Amino acid sequence: MKTKFALSGIAAAMMLAAPALADNHMAGVVAANQSVAGGTVTAAKVSADANGWLVVHRTDASGKPGPVVGHAPIKAGMNQDVTAILTEPVAKGDMLMLMVHSEAGGMKTGIFEYTLGAKEDGPIKPGGKLVMKVVTAE
Repeated sequence: MKTKFALSGIAAAMMLAAPALADNHMAGVVAANQSVAGGTVTAAKVSADANGWLVVHRTDASGKPGPVVGHAPIKAGMNQDVTAILTEPVAKGDMLMLMVHSEAGGMKTGIFEYTLGAKEDGPIKPGGKLVMKVVTAE
């Protein structure tokens, strides 16, 4: 009898939690400082609610995103080992902001169209906050 009650309690808790989970954004970036000697930068995990882009911005101690120096496509859900090819040299000690951008607002699906400050393929901001991780080139 106790087992049935425990299972019923678990099932009820899951049903009550389901609407709350549906309202949460599941976007995130997991990355670490790394060598960029091979001309790439990699995020260990990138999660997103929709198809989009992992975009590599230059940044500094101010924490503001700067020019784009690389990007890679991501799919909705969990993406592992997402590698972006750098489009210009990055020196040891440079700070890079790996940021999730959407696929929305552009003219062509599957073509990265963002330029700094534009709306096409722009950054996602669940809760008004950028989804990103800053790493340092080693």
